[in-house]
Amino acid sequence: MNNLISTRNRVVNKKLSLGFMGIGWIGRNRMKVLLEDGHSEASVIFEPFQQNADEALKLAPKAQLLQNSVDFYEHPEVNGVVIATPSALHASQSINALLAGKAVFCQKPLGCTAKEVRQVINASKQVDKYLAVDLSYRFTEAFQAVFNTIQRGEIGEVYAVNLVFHNAYGPDKDWFYDIRQSGGGCVMDLGVHMIDMALNCLGFPYVEQVRSHLYSKGKKLVPGAEEVEDLAKVSMITAKNTAIDLDCSWHVSEGRDAVMEATFYGSEGRVAFKNIDGSFSDFKAEKYNGTQTEQIAGATDEWSGRAGLEWAQKVLDGQGFDPGSANEYLQLAEIIDRVYGRQT
Repeated sequence: MNNLISTRNRVVNKKLSLGFMGIGWIGRNRMKVLLEDGHSEASVIFEPFQQNADEALKLAPKAQLLQNSVDFYEHPEVNGVVIATPSALHASQSINALLAGKAVFCQKPLGCTAKEVRQVINASKQVDKYLAVDLSYRFTEAFQAVFNTIQRGEIGEVYAVNLVFHNAYGPDKDWFYDIRQSGGGCVMDLGVHMIDMALNCLGFPYVEQVRSHLYSKGKKLVPGAEEVEDLAKVSMITAKNTAIDLDCSWHVSEGRDAVMEATFYGSEGRVAFKNIDGSFSDFKAEKYNGTQTEQIAGATDEWSGRAGLEWAQKVLDGQGFDPGSANEYLQLAEIIDRVYGRQT
């Protein structure tokens, strides 16, 4: 098996052998970063759209393009599977890959509901294979600077968090606007990243209250609506009485491409993650004390593939099921269900 020594949990190999399922723009970006790192190789690709497949094969000309998903999951040389397909497929594809003995790196959301996420986690636990979700903004230098500032106690006890993610354009694929395929609108697409940032910095506390107001083209939606929201206002209260407020939207008139902010109010100061000049990819971190502002991060940062690289390294190191990260994914999914008024 290509100089591979395998035990139940550990894989020792010069390169990690990967299968890629879904090779659109995001899938190819993650593939490119993983392959350029030099510790992974693309063995198989499953992609129904020929144009996407052709572009992927330019990055990995030796990879085998498969048309049968069973052959993909069961491929004997593959150690891990990278999934970047439409959201409704994530849970079933992750479960199939895990039960075939592969580690999984999946785009968010891991499932369209908490029930689906729980099923994926159970599969990961059953086979003791590492599962990770591409919550990519965690890995920006700006977010890490905010996280470390809070963990060091530099702004005291955090008592409030304001989260904003407005996208002037919205998704360009039709399936995003079909709740059966997407699981939700701008909260599922954008807000999930911001909620994850807040919970991550706060140590994933229990969220006691969730109140949401969801709108589609200015019309307020009721729980269980078949439409997806293009604007949301969500208020949460944790068990420690920390207030978390989220505003997010698609197609909003903000005078710029995007607004992304996560601001943490502490008893001794404030710290914030912000995008720069409306950018989707450039961020800075600022710390505030009285009238003073200190920029603590903001240099050029190639962050988009770091989550995948960390996953790949852990798979190479023999990481199996991780209950800590699994609990975070499930808690996040349960909060999203509550935003949409779904039973968890």
